[in-house]
Amino acid sequence: MTARALITGVNGFVGQYLAEYLINLGYEVWGTTRQGCPNLVSDKGIRLLKSGLDNQDELIDLLNEIRPDEIYHLAGQSNVKESWSNKVTTLEANVVSTLTLLEAVLKSEIANKVRVLTVGSSEEYGKVDGSLMPIKEDIQLNPISPYGISKASVSFYCKQYYEVYGLKIVHARPFNHIGPKQRLGFVVADFSQQIADIEFGRKDNILCVGNLESKRDFTDVRDIVRAYYLLLQQENIFGEIYNISSNKAVSIQEILDTLISLSTKEIIVKRDESRMRPSDIPIYIGDNNKLKLATGWSPEIPLIQTLTDVMNSLRRND
Repeated sequence: MTARALITGVNGFVGQYLAEYLINLGYEVWGTTRQGCPNLVSDKGIRLLKSGLDNQDELIDLLNEIRPDEIYHLAGQSNVKESWSNKVTTLEANVVSTLTLLEAVLKSEIANKVRVLTVGSSEEYGKVDGSLMPIKEDIQLNPISPYGISKASVSFYCKQYYEVYGLKIVHARPFNHIGPKQRLGFVVADFSQQIADIEFGRKDNILCVGNLESKRDFTDVRDIVRAYYLLLQQENIFGEIYNISSNKAVSIQEILDTLISLSTKEIIVKRDESRMRPSDIPIYIGDNNKLKLATGWSPEIPLIQTLTDVMNSLRRND
């Protein structure tokens, strides 16, 4: 019998990659989205459902009809900066919608068999002393943004639904993930778009940047979705939390230098004070050993390939 997966937020950055990965494995993939569905998604064979996560009864009916073996909950608000100006919206999108989904799963006919993966963030850890790098899953959470608080809340609810109700649920905490088609507002996407605009003559050859000293943990989105899949194939991992990270730090300066090296244009880098923000956390690395032990996963796509793919995608206007 063909395995079935339901992906919430399927037309988002990560959702599209996960859907393609599962379809290539032979899955029947269903996806929910609030927005209109682009041809790129529907052409890949996803059974699209224009549905929000705010109607519990509707979700129960949907689950009973589809009867997925696995649910990948990707829908939510993922912008840290936006969470400061839209705190209530962030809470509703990340916490309330997750609770609505979990309640629907609990009251559905598939509650005892379906496996659920919820996606959190490294922002749940917040400010961590450098001596504690790389960050392990059992460190005390100290989120410092409304977004981080919302995702930390999700992790606590997931643990509760496993311990109290026995739902087969696991929580992932991905660190920075990058790749082609990522929307603006993230460092690789922003740098890459500026370089592409320079190459196409849409702007002058000045590339504006903010803080370049910070070091972060970057993983290709295609490696991220493989980790999501592998987690839901395991036994005895429910109720647990897993970092998804590269286990190493790369400076924003190195990201910029590599992207510039991939272009034949002469590019002048200019510091933009409006983009400068104090770096309270100069280095941030996730420990991925727990995930490796549970699944055998490790990142396979090198940074240079990811950045090359990002630039080529923009040049093709994918």
